[in-house]
Amino acid sequence: MNGSQSTDITSNPFLAPMSSIRAIAAGLSLIAVARSMSGAAGSSEGPGLCLAGASGSRTGSPPRLIRLADVPGYEPHRVNDMLLLCPTEAQSRHGSDTEAAEEGSQHVVFFPGDIQNFQEEMILQAEGAQWQCWSLERVALILGRRFPSRHIWVVRASRMYLHKFSCYHNFVESNLFGAPEHSPDYGAFRHLRALLRHGMEQAGLLPPATMFPPLGFSLALVGFSKGCVVLNQMVYEMAGAQEDPELAPFLGSLKDMYWLDGGHPGGSETWVTDRRALQELVASGIALHAHVTPYEVRDPMRAWVGREHRRFVRTLEELGAHLTNTLHFEDEPASIDNHFRVIQEF
Repeated sequence: MNGSQSTDITSNPFLAPMSSIRAIAAGLSLIAVARSMSGAAGSSEGPGLCLAGASGSRTGSPPRLIRLADVPGYEPHRVNDMLLLCPTEAQSRHGSDTEAAEEGSQHVVFFPGDIQNFQEEMILQAEGAQWQCWSLERVALILGRRFPSRHIWVVRASRMYLHKFSCYHNFVESNLFGAPEHSPDYGAFRHLRALLRHGMEQAGLLPPATMFPPLGFSLALVGFSKGCVVLNQMVYEMAGAQEDPELAPFLGSLKDMYWLDGGHPGGSETWVTDRRALQELVASGIALHAHVTPYEVRDPMRAWVGREHRRFVRTLEELGAHLTNTLHFEDEPASIDNHFRVIQEF
């Protein structure tokens, strides 16, 4: 499948690209994923009990998941695979008249962490298989429950070093292991804007050559673990984006940013602590949300993570930010299970 095509692999899994044949043979179509998640609710098997409460829709109909390959971004060499979960009709009808009028205009973009990949890829790796309940498909379904009536976009990391270290080098300068080197203008906002525009066109949500962002468009960004490096890079680019006539409308559509237990293999800059950058973030008026667990912020071997998180929160509070800060599983031992579970608890 080339970059100009989309495949609705829920409605017809036999149209999946050749790379999906192994998944089909193993019975891993997205319909099966959704049903297995619903059927396993309350199961005690698998890391983190991530199947609980993650069924497809309130009516029992399967969700519509579309996989988009090689979606072009800001520059020709910047492409990403994406997964789109479209709200069901029942979810779209749920809510106020205002929400109904904005149907199709509300979007959530999720940046996953290490090891997270498409289901078919994770099951082939011994280390990935044990965490497959946090695959991109299953996380999309979880987020669909968290944000009903919105379109959910999951951006696959453009490189997975050793099949487990996610690298977002299309959004931020990164080493092989995905540790970032932040700068004020790497093009993260431009890349995301281009990804969403082309992704919406390929999925039939936006006519070609239409103004972008369209009227009423609103956006929330969610980064989990390694995926938080993308949000951090955007914080450093905030000042430049606000002054750019092309990016300013896109930035104005950004309503919420969620950091979920941020972490990466570098020795610093897990959380943004630069006061000037955080001032620009606060001035944007975006609602900010930090959700952490002891796995990241109370690890004595990586004490800087907790220190940076506290400084991030303290500085934003001093600057008057619209901020919520939550420590999950505070009374439980730090564990990677709970690290992943923050995805369904935030």
